[in-house]
Amino acid sequence: MNYWLDLFTGVSWDEFRKAGSNVTGFRESRWNTLQKIKNGDIFLCYLTGVSRFVGLLQVTGKPFKDNTPIWKDQVFPCRLPVKPLLVLDPEFGISVHDFRDRLSCFINASSQHAWTGAFRGSPAKWSSSDGKAVADALRHAQQNPRKLPTDPRKLARKPRAFFGKDKKAVTIPDDDELTLHQKSASAQSPTEHTEIQALLLRLGADMGFDVWVARNDRGRTCNGATLGEMPKMKESLPLQFDDATNRTIELIDVLWLKGNSIVAAFEVESTTSIYSGLLRMSDLTAMQPNLNIPLYLVAPDDRRDKVFSEINRPTFSHLNPPLSDSCRFIAFSELKQKIKEVGAYLRFMKPEFLEELSEECTLDDD
Repeated sequence: MNYWLDLFTGVSWDEFRKAGSNVTGFRESRWNTLQKIKNGDIFLCYLTGVSRFVGLLQVTGKPFKDNTPIWKDQVFPCRLPVKPLLVLDPEFGISVHDFRDRLSCFINASSQHAWTGAFRGSPAKWSSSDGKAVADALRHAQQNPRKLPTDPRKLARKPRAFFGKDKKAVTIPDDDELTLHQKSASAQSPTEHTEIQALLLRLGADMGFDVWVARNDRGRTCNGATLGEMPKMKESLPLQFDDATNRTIELIDVLWLKGNSIVAAFEVESTTSIYSGLLRMSDLTAMQPNLNIPLYLVAPDDRRDKVFSEINRPTFSHLNPPLSDSCRFIAFSELKQKIKEVGAYLRFMKPEFLEELSEECTLDDD
């Protein structure tokens, strides 16, 4: 018997249960993986958004393809018959963080957020020890129910599918998946991240470029100015790409634009994980390998080593070209100092001056 991860949203979990809890489904691209799942194997059901385990399903037959509606927003045509061994309401599920001292994805994590890599797709085979730990905990939770607070907005949230030029569906996550409350709070009190965004927007506008701020940051304010209302701000992007590429570009922190082209793209990382910004740039590079956009990661001086370490991870180094070749580092202090030095001459500057204040992110051989 093997254990497999089965991902649900709050919405798709509810739809699965209303349909009888006897068929689980996956995308077309997962068909080959389904051939490895055997009768008697166990699915560990996990709710994204609220990060909880909520059920155990036992496989009762062979995989099959069927388009009969079960889920409203996705077909999930690659299916398996299952028998529910244990099914919990979301508020009685088990938080994944309760397993920090038991699951290998936490114990062997290379960084604070590395554990999330184990929950990015399904079906995914899990080790017997991890699977048994979750299964035992779920059985205990069923016998000893404990109600946890549940955010209805996170339960109702469903990742929207976008389509690349190959017509395959992909998801483009919002930046850090901020809740509405967090967005409202950040709009009221500017952070260092917001201040650097404002600085880059003013710099681009002073140099004569149109500018763009991440779609989900447009309501943030800095020193009385709303980012989405700053000079030369574009209301929409004049870019002709597929849905997935456009969505990714819309979420980049700051863009400088000239006509229909991107002059420079900036991801600002102050206190949050650098990983999210690098993933967005990595997605863009993977979807549009021939798109030659100067990419910059802007971060505090004391995070330089962290940036270099993250950008040279295997997942980014194996891109063609490697992300370290196409993305450069700008320290907050260098950016502020350069703007102070140039002063009134900004309107005469060319974007090439970014090369002077930025660093290559490639690692030395020694």
